[in-house]
Amino acid sequence: MRTARFAAIAALALTLPLAAQEAAKPAALAPSEIVAAAPKADWVAIPAEDLLVMTLAPDADGKPRTVVIQLMPAPFSQGWVHNIRLFARAKWYDGISVNRVQDNYVTQWGDPNYDNPEATGKPKPLPEGLKVMTEAEYVVHATEEMLEQHLNSLVGQVRIASRDLRAATAAEEGSESVEERGDWRYSDPYSLSVGHQKGWPYATDVKTLWPTHCYGMVGVGRNYSPDTGSGAELYTVIGHAPRHLDRNIALVGRIIEGMEHLSSLPRGSGALGFYTAEEAGKRTPILTVRVASDLPTSEQPRFEYLSTESQTFATYADAIANRRDPFFIVPAGGADICNIKVPVRRVAP
Repeated sequence: MRTARFAAIAALALTLPLAAQEAAKPAALAPSEIVAAAPKADWVAIPAEDLLVMTLAPDADGKPRTVVIQLMPAPFSQGWVHNIRLFARAKWYDGISVNRVQDNYVTQWGDPNYDNPEATGKPKPLPEGLKVMTEAEYVVHATEEMLEQHLNSLVGQVRIASRDLRAATAAEEGSESVEERGDWRYSDPYSLSVGHQKGWPYATDVKTLWPTHCYGMVGVGRNYSPDTGSGAELYTVIGHAPRHLDRNIALVGRIIEGMEHLSSLPRGSGALGFYTAEEAGKRTPILTVRVASDLPTSEQPRFEYLSTESQTFATYADAIANRRDPFFIVPAGGADICNIKVPVRRVAP
């Protein structure tokens, strides 16, 4: 009886117009919907020690402006991260300003008299205890554990993300799948391959790994080599990902809240977007910068990121690379590492 019922349903389905059958299919979820449905277990708390709270001067309407930066965890850029916490705890950043805004590139802040082409006074003395890093520390040497995690990341994200394109290529060539051939030509033009670990985007040549210059990432300003910067000057990417900077400058974190306060500032007309002496009034003062763990418990912001090792994240990455929700017509078949932005959310105390 049960078998006969299923047979009847199947026969009825065959008689429906194709359009009706297509309409009966559930709509594919958008990436934002996948993230919204992620189980609580897939979210990872960000330690307060890894958060910086930067307070800018109020805007022209008197509205407060706060920016929250997540510092990069080990093993990346830890010498610079040490310095940044030291600067913050010494209150060295208090009273500095945004000195450079270059359209489609970066917003940079620091002491306006420290290594600034428009400097007019003496720079602030640097705090004691700063570390000095070498250019070799722009990357980290890959351990077996990192490579294993990288392989899992590739299988779960990069390979899945471009599966439609790979399948089409394999079918045209009449050969085994690209996955089976180990062909990485769809991965990344700046490295052998890319992935995510512990919530961060990175690239690798197998021997070493390094973080990538994506929108909202925070880096350390520096002078010509061999200078690697101390952390006295910081910048964030406000335009198309300048991946050519990877392995040339230290990346130390990312903006996770308040990015609009840095991306919408007036552009400088000086060299590289620095404000000229006549544009001193355009500089945005930075009132305070604090490590979140140093704030009273009631004032500490709390954030979580979607685990990049979770199945939810793999599904989310696939949805970005192959948009199937109603607005889209043709899935891209792949995604740049910077397009797969790691979801971060603020949570209640």
